[in-house]
Amino acid sequence: MRRIIRGFHNLPVSSPGCVATIGNFDGVHLGHQSVLNQLAMKGDTLGLPAVVITFEPQANEFFSPATAPARLSRFREKVDALRCYSIQQLCVLRFNKKLAQMSAQDFIQRLLVEGLNVRYLVVGDDFRFGKDRQGDFKLLQQVGQEMGFQVVNMHTFSVDNIRVSSTRIRQALKVGDLMLAEKLLGRPYRMSGRVAHGDKRGRTMGFPTANIHLHRCKVPLNGVYAVQLFGIDGEPIKGVANVGIRPTVGAEKALLEVHLFDFNREIYGEHVQVHFLHKIREEQKFADLAELIEQIKLDCDQARSFFSL
Repeated sequence: MRRIIRGFHNLPVSSPGCVATIGNFDGVHLGHQSVLNQLAMKGDTLGLPAVVITFEPQANEFFSPATAPARLSRFREKVDALRCYSIQQLCVLRFNKKLAQMSAQDFIQRLLVEGLNVRYLVVGDDFRFGKDRQGDFKLLQQVGQEMGFQVVNMHTFSVDNIRVSSTRIRQALKVGDLMLAEKLLGRPYRMSGRVAHGDKRGRTMGFPTANIHLHRCKVPLNGVYAVQLFGIDGEPIKGVANVGIRPTVGAEKALLEVHLFDFNREIYGEHVQVHFLHKIREEQKFADLAELIEQIKLDCDQARSFFSL
């Protein structure tokens, strides 16, 4: 990806044209990947750059922050995933009151026509936009015919007769079905972040952990998992991870803690990726630290058994 365009004010003064798609692209799952490949192929055919248009925050997070679902991927994780595809530009629009009040016609004119000079657009046929959600697929097609750009809908993408969607992946993660999540994502579910200093409690209990602050209001999964860690020498490194608020020690913010097997290096400050492969149990509160330590030993045994299969 050559460029990230942030906001309407950074749109090019004049653009030779592009092919584009609009969406949240949360998780960049197989359905998204199919669209990105379709877009890249069309861009090659027309000799135009491929552009992904997305929003921060997502619309549902702006309108209903309390009830918006947990994201599969933070913005940085989304950008990292998009870099794997032939996308030349990412256009990020801040979803705020001003954007929410913009008419559908203004959105098309300012962004698609004047800003990006879109020649080919891929969107879901249920895509709604503009003030009071007045814009839809039919309007885009109508304006496209008038202004000379083609509008096509994203085809439903299924795996084993299961429609691939971010919602379906969240459901799989919630019930611990990591195999289904991996099948729909096209890769293991993962979270990334920088290893930070913690309270060193794990070290005193005999299970030192790499602590990764998630910087999320909500997380799509919690509990204890067998994981692999990437991003440092010797990757992948196997381990066991806890995602949650650690009720036994009275924590409040969600944290990802990873105990790596047969590992004793300092990795503070490293940006790592944690791949979740198998759920061991739900997070729970224990009577005391001694009971917690015994359970961690059992968790490690189960994770090692999973990796030895």
